Amino acid sequence: MPATTYTNPILNADWSDPDVVRVGDDFYLTASSFGRVPGLPLLHSRDLVNWTLIGHALERLEPAGEFTKPRHDCGVWAPSLRHHDERFWIFWGDPDQGIFQINAPEIRGPWTRPHLLKSGKGLIDACPLWDEDTGEAYLVHAWAKSRSGVKNRLTGHRMDPDGRELLDEGKLIVDGDRIPGWFTLEGPKLYQHDGWFWILAPAGGVETGWQGALRSREFFGPYEEKVVLEQQDTDVNGPHQGGWVRTPSGQDWFLHFQQKGAYGRVVHLQPMRWGEDGWPVLGDDGAPVAVHEKPDLPPQPAAAPATDDDFPGGRFGRQWQWTANPQHGWATHHSGDGLRLTCVRSADAHDLRRLPNVLTQRLPGTPAAVEVELRLHSEEPGARAGLAVLGDAFGWIGLQRDADGTVHLVHRFAEGVADHERDADHARPAPTGRARLRIEIGAGARCRFLYDVGEGLRPSGPVFAATPWRWVGALLGLFALAPVGGGHAGAATFSHFRIDHL
Repeated sequence: MPATTYTNPILNADWSDPDVVRVGDDFYLTASSFGRVPGLPLLHSRDLVNWTLIGHALERLEPAGEFTKPRHDCGVWAPSLRHHDERFWIFWGDPDQGIFQINAPEIRGPWTRPHLLKSGKGLIDACPLWDEDTGEAYLVHAWAKSRSGVKNRLTGHRMDPDGRELLDEGKLIVDGDRIPGWFTLEGPKLYQHDGWFWILAPAGGVETGWQGALRSREFFGPYEEKVVLEQQDTDVNGPHQGGWVRTPSGQDWFLHFQQKGAYGRVVHLQPMRWGEDGWPVLGDDGAPVAVHEKPDLPPQPAAAPATDDDFPGGRFGRQWQWTANPQHGWATHHSGDGLRLTCVRSADAHDLRRLPNVLTQRLPGTPAAVEVELRLHSEEPGARAGLAVLGDAFGWIGLQRDADGTVHLVHRFAEGVADHERDADHARPAPTGRARLRIEIGAGARCRFLYDVGEGLRPSGPVFAATPWRWVGALLGLFALAPVGGGHAGAATFSHFRIDHL
């Protein structure tokens, strides 16, 4: 018998700042992708519990010249996903560029190129609303103090219904400084219900904040507010920022994130109802639920976004993202299986955090073993390839070609304050130029590195504690590099990438 309950988190990895929409019997979710490419992941579900990754809406970050190198905490912040006029729409703020919009007739595209709707610094967390009764459209957004010097307030605009132009200069519609105890009001999601304009918005910061609801009879206010979800006596810190969705039968649900250090922002599903006072009630009377009855939707098989990859024909799955806009030739298609990465020449080979040609996916949120097989083909002295855990600090294990032509197994790391990597263990011969690489990720994202160069798995170096970047969870990465020089530096092949939960 299929389970009748679900357990939070429903997405136990870094799907930051989720937003959700229902179209017919299908639910779709997108999330922040920051500086990784492709951006704006698109997930699909039929029951709000089991989700699969079906693609991305943003092929490259724009302006392209701004993202030739990693900008891990920039790019796509807190998108809003909507369906209007037989089209899907995504709005988001780039804190350095402004508010962008794209749309498509189908969730899988083709998506339009990004349209800059409002230019400026610190414009983030944009959300549109089309009033189906009046034909008018609106936009609300928040502010990033790091770019604008302003935060804790929401600005509203009237918008042309085609989503390409704002019709006024904007008005401050909610000033969080005037709400006692509220700070870092951001991430607004805009709705209409029961004759009110509703803004569901978090406050209090990602680690310790809460979910607020604000309502007004008029879009431009005045708004009244209420805290509708907070940690209380649970172990779910900072439960907030997400989206409301209604099932075909009329049940209401709210998806939001929880910040979990190196694991990033995992996604929870909360039941939602409307109280006698007309305000939404989330979770268990305002506290996050750990286990709950599933939504009243047809049972679905267990599913989760893909992680494993055999790289058929040299192609990688949807779960992978580059750390910047990719260049032609980084990954080569071929007739067999296995990911063939070019050993890209770089002056930054000593620091993986600076490299755009690292192929990444999210760190799993539960204890897991990550394995991949590697063959280093490059004959270039100093060429290297490996498996990494990337964050503000990083560690990696892999193969390197030495000046005398031999290949060694190497294991290196760098602390967050260091600008060069250093050895975590002594180099060991890898006479066949092949290795099986393994990282065992335990509680607290503590990573143990292992290798097999033909004599069975052996541990390497001390345990490494994975760390996040500022807004991004730690990432798993595959890379191939070579020192600065002339000509083609060869390649490395990765095969049989697996993540097994421990």
